Order: sequence, then structure tokens, then C-alpha cells
Amino acid sequence: MIESLPFILETLSSPYNIVLMLAGNVVGIIFGAIPGLSGTMAVMLFMPLTYTMDAGTAIVFLLSLWIGGCSGAFIGSVLLGIPGSASAVATCWDGYPMSLQGKSGKALAIGMTASFTGTFFSAIFGCILCVYVADIAFLLSAWEYFSLCFVAITMVIAISKGNMFKGLAAASLGLLFSSVGYSPIDAEPRFVFDNMYLMGGLGMTIVLMGIFALSRILVDFGQGYPPTPEVDTKSIHGFGITPTEVKEQGGNIVRSFLIGLGIGFLPGMGPGLSNLVAYSSAKNASKDPDSFGKGNPAGVWAPEVANNAAIGGALIPMAALGIPGDSTTALLIGALTIHGLEMGPMVFQNSGHVVYLMFVTVAVCALMVLAMQTFGMRLFPHVLKIPPHYMYPALIVISLMSSYVESGNLYKCGMMLVFCAIGVAMNYGGLPTSSLILAFVLGPILEKNMLRGFQYSGTWTTFFTRPVSGILMLLGIFCIFSPAIRMLLDKRKASKQQ
Repeated sequence: MIESLPFILETLSSPYNIVLMLAGNVVGIIFGAIPGLSGTMAVMLFMPLTYTMDAGTAIVFLLSLWIGGCSGAFIGSVLLGIPGSASAVATCWDGYPMSLQGKSGKALAIGMTASFTGTFFSAIFGCILCVYVADIAFLLSAWEYFSLCFVAITMVIAISKGNMFKGLAAASLGLLFSSVGYSPIDAEPRFVFDNMYLMGGLGMTIVLMGIFALSRILVDFGQGYPPTPEVDTKSIHGFGITPTEVKEQGGNIVRSFLIGLGIGFLPGMGPGLSNLVAYSSAKNASKDPDSFGKGNPAGVWAPEVANNAAIGGALIPMAALGIPGDSTTALLIGALTIHGLEMGPMVFQNSGHVVYLMFVTVAVCALMVLAMQTFGMRLFPHVLKIPPHYMYPALIVISLMSSYVESGNLYKCGMMLVFCAIGVAMNYGGLPTSSLILAFVLGPILEKNMLRGFQYSGTWTTFFTRPVSGILMLLGIFCIFSPAIRMLLDKRKASKQQ
């Protein structure tokens, strides 16, 4: 860490990087606040613009977009009762009732403070723990890395909303898309159909932006845009909370922070799950659980601390293991790979200064976002009034420009429109995009380590006979069958009650 300080200080003190960081935070807050958008979409849209930047500048800009998006997601939840993203779903349940009671200023202040707390301290913990996780990773080999990727994908499938089989279908699509191009071991072309544009595989920007961003815009257009909301900012005054109120929530804050950090570390989980678990834990631990859902401040503190603490937690497996903690870190791995940086155990030997830059950037962005939201508390809510028919066409243009910037040809822009159609079909079919994103990113790692494992041992049984790999494989298999097991247990419990 000490050896990396000159590089970190030089990067973060650059006027160009400071301007990019400020701009990224503002754009991220806007994307996070507007329902339907998110910090992940902001990273996805602007990622191609970083390809011409140096690695340090690209990291600063992309992380500032992400931190701004995560911290701004609670604004829509508090003022409209509509979550800015999945990470702020639980914030609606008490944040919006507080606004209806004329306490929108306090709810916004709690959201700002809780977001800062989770982000800033998770960056510190992540910076400390990451190097130890990397040391442990040196003990792992091809079998363990395959098992890790397998568990990451099955965990996401197991928590797929509605139907686990739909999550499995989406993950299968992601693995199929990741296999287009030359195979990693014998360099055989697959699914290229003699098309030179497919020889190098499907670009991450093309697939993810088409399925995730453009399809969402078209689906919203087809369903009809909601009317522009009326936002009351007259009740917002002062900072809104006192140190005494923060102290009273000490236990809730610590518990939610640990939940967010732990869930963020688990591959594929992230803020979308941590805010729900933290809210449920806060309600169960409360002396007055009936007040939750009616404007209890603890119901805002818990999810906002947890979903932002998941940021630091997700960066740990991304940097130390090369396994994305959530969909955003999956995008970051792709962006860093383009800059010649390979995440994993060797990253501290080859590019340790870059890892420490990431965590320091997260901490600095947390301070910047807190200052921006404090001074712009009355300004940012007006962003919610931007008519969708002005905003979404601009996003479509940005998406097409990003696709062209990455590839340099119009063919890939056409491919992105094809994946947009696939994304629309997935939406109406109820297939979760999170499963596809994670499987698409982990597909090459999964295949490469599976083939290496077979080459080293010549048999599939080694994946189960090696202790760590075996445990992970069994955990992954359990995740696949856990919904069926849960259903049988519920039926048995219901029959006993009768």
C-alpha cells in the first residue's frame, strides 16, 4: 500500500481526473435517482469512452459513475416511492412514508449519511482484506477456479425471481454467447459462420448494452411512460439529522454494514439482496417492528448502509480472485482487461497499485458524493422531472455511439440492435438479465479452467476429490436444487400443521 501512494496521489490529484470524478459522480447520481436507470447502466453506457484513457483515469471515471449511482438510488425511493434501482427497493418501504409525513428532508439526510457510511468504510475494509484473500487464492488451481465460477452462476440462478428454470435458461444463453469465437485451448472457431466480425467473439459492450440498456428503454416505451412526477422540495431544509440520532442507530448501522460487506463478497449477490436482508434484520431486531413500513428511520438506515457496503465487498473477489461480486464489477473486469490488467491473485505482484487506487477512489468518491448531495439536496430531486421522451432518445444515441467507438464499424451497432431484440424477448419471457450477464462474463474463465482441469488430471472426478473444489461443487449443486428442496420442506411443514 505504501509503495503505491505516489501513483495514487498523482492519479487523484490530476485536474483532468478530478473533473472526470466530479462529472462521473453527478452523472451517476442522476442515473441512480431516475427509476429504470442505475449506476450499472451508467458504467455500461460510458465504458467505451474509457478505452482511449490510461488505466488509472479509466478506473477513476468508471468507479465515480458506480458510486454516484449507488448513492443516488435512494432519491427516487424517498421522494416518489419508486426505487431508482434494485439496490434501493427496501428504502421505499419507510423512506416514502417519511416523505408523505413531511419528513423528506430527514429521509434524504439519512440516505446520504447511510450511503456514505457504507461506501467509505467498506472501501477501507476491502483495502485491508483484499491482499489476504489474494494470498489464499494462490493455493487454488484450475479445479477450484472452475468451482468458484460454477458456484457464482448457480447462486444467481437459485435466487432468480419467479422461476429458477428461467434463471438457468438465461445463464445458458450467457454461456452460449461467451463461446462465440475461437476456443481458448485449441483455437477452433465456434458459431462464427465464416463471418470475420464474429471471429474475435461478441464484445461485452455489444451484448450487455443491447440486452440490458437498449431493451429496457424499448420496454418502457412499449408499456407507456409514466407521467412526470411532482416533487415537493419545500419541506427540505438543513441537513436533517443530528449526531444523537446517528448514535441511536449505532447497532443497526454496524449490523447492516456487516451484512452488506458479507453479501457483497459472495459472487453474484450484491446490493440487490443486501438491502432486503438488512431491512429484514433491522425489523426483526427492533423493539417496535410494527412501525416498519410506516416511516421508521431505521428502515432507511439499514438498506442504505447495506447496499453501499456491498460495493467494497464486491471489489474484494473481483480484485483478489478475478470473480465479479456483482454485475457492475463484471463490467469493470472487462474494462480493465482491455487496458491489459488481469484481475486475480497475481494482480498484487503485477499491478498492486491499481487495486489500491480502486479502493482509495471509492473512499474519495464517497466523500465527494456526500458533499454534492448535501449542497444539492434541493436540486437533485428536480432531475426526476425530466420527461422520458427527452431523456431516453439521448440514451439510445449514446448507446449507438459507444458501440461504434468500441468496434469502429457499423456491423457491431447492428449486432447490438439484435441483442436489444433478444433483451426485449427476455423481458417478456421473464428471463433475468443478471444471470445472463454473470454467465457471459464468467463463461471464458469457466471453460478455460474446466479444460485445464481435464488436461491435468484426465478425469472429471478430480473436481470432487480435491477438498476445496469438492465443497464448492457440492454447494453449487445444492444451489441448483435448493428451490425444489425448499418446496418439499414447505409441503412437509404444511402437512404436519394440518
